Amino acid sequence: MVQKYDVIVVGSGAAGMMSAIVASRNGRRVLLLEKLSRIGAKLKATGGGRCNLTNTLDNESFMSAFGRDGKFMMPALNAFDHKALTDFFSQIGVQSHAPDGFRIFPVTHSSSTIINALESEMDRLGVEVLCSQRVVSLEYDRKRVMGVRTQSDVFFASRVIIATGGKGYPMLGTEGDGYPIAESVGHTVTPLHPAMMPLKTKEKWVENCRADTIAKVELRVNMKKYKKLHAKGDLIFTKEGIRGPVVLDFSREITPLLAKYDEVPLVANFTKGMNEEQIRVHFKKAIAQKPDISTLLLLKTLLPESLSLELCKLAGTDPEVTLAKQEGKARDRLFKLLVWTPLTVNGHEGFKMAMITRGGVSLKEIDPYTMESRKLKGLYFCGEVMNLDGPCGGYNLQWSFASGYLAGSAASS
Repeated sequence: MVQKYDVIVVGSGAAGMMSAIVASRNGRRVLLLEKLSRIGAKLKATGGGRCNLTNTLDNESFMSAFGRDGKFMMPALNAFDHKALTDFFSQIGVQSHAPDGFRIFPVTHSSSTIINALESEMDRLGVEVLCSQRVVSLEYDRKRVMGVRTQSDVFFASRVIIATGGKGYPMLGTEGDGYPIAESVGHTVTPLHPAMMPLKTKEKWVENCRADTIAKVELRVNMKKYKKLHAKGDLIFTKEGIRGPVVLDFSREITPLLAKYDEVPLVANFTKGMNEEQIRVHFKKAIAQKPDISTLLLLKTLLPESLSLELCKLAGTDPEVTLAKQEGKARDRLFKLLVWTPLTVNGHEGFKMAMITRGGVSLKEIDPYTMESRKLKGLYFCGEVMNLDGPCGGYNLQWSFASGYLAGSAASS
């Protein structure tokens, strides 16, 4: 029996479910194919299960966070920005809020709320959902797409939307299935790198500082060619390196460099951006109040004890004596370390620990106004499968929903 539909969506993440809903609302017969036994596996894990849907930024500021390719998003955001997204969820029974004034979550702070609402809406609309169906290839002629082939069936449609995600968290089904499918019809897939993940460092002292979160850390790449790369945010030390929001964001820039170099030198400011003169003034005030204060206690006015001790060791200073009694060169080294502490990134856990993928189907080969392939008529892309990724804070989910909305709209027009 010929299984024919108007639109076939491959992948049941945020982008895929949104595109299926929009196409079905426009009166099309829609089939959603998912290779796992359940839908929305990666979406369920998003934001530690809390599901940071989007954020409150205006579109210009939102796009700038994605770098030079961010302008590609303009048509999708104009069609479906964060206000449209929260309105959409409100209409299907999910209320949201921004407790910190920036990040927007469902009020339940549960990704299950989002998945259940999307699933219920697809069911209401009559979207046919088939799980345990891995798409292995496209059916197409020279002019346009004709359908998809799974490991067990062939399904026909004149519009196919690829929403397979990237390669991060492969245990949740994101194994990069969409890339070879795109390449099979002539698309370019840019180099793929794991991103939004912890990093390993060559320095072993970091494991002694695991008890504390360091707020408002600035990280910079200490390589002449990449001096402009920097990030700010909270940092957490681990047994093998560093993690925390600033590291998750900055790893997008670091992992491609690690593919070129064995090590990537960084410098970190742990003193909330203070320079050497500001630190000296701060210490003078503390010493004026307590002249016999030890170097360790002095450092603890700026940093946690564990990090203060390690910086003393690195500088060669005695933590128990006053700053004035330290040897001059050691004291100077300490001030320099307080401004910029060197760290050397030398590894990561690969895609198994990556929340997102850097790289993907080339944006030059996709129409930003429709998400349609410039290589094959009737083929569309949305979400992380494309070469566009953003930092933490609801950026990537908003992009998935917005691109899914645009792809679903264009595929059903």
